[in-house]
Amino acid sequence: MPSSENGLIAPVRPAVGERPSDKQILHELFHAALNAATPEGKFGGILPHPPKGRTIVIGAGKAAASMARAFEDAWGHPCEGLVVTRYGHSAPTRHVEVVEAGHPVPDDAGMAGAQRVFQLASSAGADDLVVCMMSGGASALLTMPYPGISLSDKQAITSALLRCGAPISAINTVRRSLSAIKGGRLGAAAMPAKIVTYLISDVPGDAPATIGSGPTILTPSTPDAALSILDEYEIAVPESLRSAILRNRVPDSTLGSGEIHTIATPRMALEAAAAKARDMGIEPIILGDAIEGEARELGIAFAGIVRSVLTHADPVRKPCVLLSSGETTVTLRGRGRGGRNTEFLLSLRHQLRNTPGFAAIACDTDGIDGSEDNAGAWIGDIMPDDPLDLTRSYLNSNDAYSYFERIGRLVVTGPTLTNVNDFRALLVR
Repeated sequence: MPSSENGLIAPVRPAVGERPSDKQILHELFHAALNAATPEGKFGGILPHPPKGRTIVIGAGKAAASMARAFEDAWGHPCEGLVVTRYGHSAPTRHVEVVEAGHPVPDDAGMAGAQRVFQLASSAGADDLVVCMMSGGASALLTMPYPGISLSDKQAITSALLRCGAPISAINTVRRSLSAIKGGRLGAAAMPAKIVTYLISDVPGDAPATIGSGPTILTPSTPDAALSILDEYEIAVPESLRSAILRNRVPDSTLGSGEIHTIATPRMALEAAAAKARDMGIEPIILGDAIEGEARELGIAFAGIVRSVLTHADPVRKPCVLLSSGETTVTLRGRGRGGRNTEFLLSLRHQLRNTPGFAAIACDTDGIDGSEDNAGAWIGDIMPDDPLDLTRSYLNSNDAYSYFERIGRLVVTGPTLTNVNDFRALLVR
């Protein structure tokens, strides 16, 4: 993975006999988490038998290209297909075509790619094998609006839900209600072919139907729930769109969703980081892999846990590292630059600015925090003596990126070609 002057992701090990710095420890932990989340080497023992007919690989997500490449390496038989990934997240493949599209707001390229994926699935026969690769980001990248719903409708509703801080489960419920491909419809199009779905989870709870909004996972229609979510967040939709949502119901089917294999999860990444911490003589504690809520509020809560460790050696004695993942949200109030990980970290920094013996890293495992060029940021070692009013001002403007850019603590990886959601490590020693 690439490096930058603000944040080096490849392990930076101290010289023999030297005590590792906060930065070295935090980046080692993040590197271990990323390695555990990659699709390479994850297909052993879970490959289907080669079919009599074609092997058609389809899929979408930020990890779709690297998943297709890893599948090709493991498969060893002829295959063909198409996957859709985010701009800049492609990877070289030999047989499966890779196209790029917009994320998190869908675009024309995503709609064209989704139509081609649907056509490929629909072309499968009884002797064919359809292999589906789904990872985080697929909901936006695989865009095929239901009749009566336009791409501009989907763009407007997605943007509104992102601005208001709706959780990913709510956003995906609405996305399914707008789609002609999600909620099992892609899988239904591939019948009667054998279907095998491989997943990299970026959602709290790892529910297959939620990852990419489950294009091959048969899911009951919930149009009433989708409309309730839009009403809850005061997102106005015209009556014609509400009617289209109510009509968009998945046909009843006695067919299942085929084989499903989840090859990487947030928990796997946290356990790898915990193992690395133990190797370094630091006691890890995993606080959770499905933590949601406002990023800045989570920063306040985690600051309290750090104080408890320092004052009471509870829930663990130092030296220790508190690990967690999940998907927080940011309700936009200002016009600044930043994502949920930098906002969490700035809130934590604001709460613990005069606390010694503490460091932290917070990054998105896809390498992109929000819409900027960084994965996240880190704090520790020697920090500037910023007044509370300064950090509060950056927080109120949702401008955490600018704050960490100013002090040289951004973590820049470029696209990692995987995505198991946020990674947070709080080091106390």
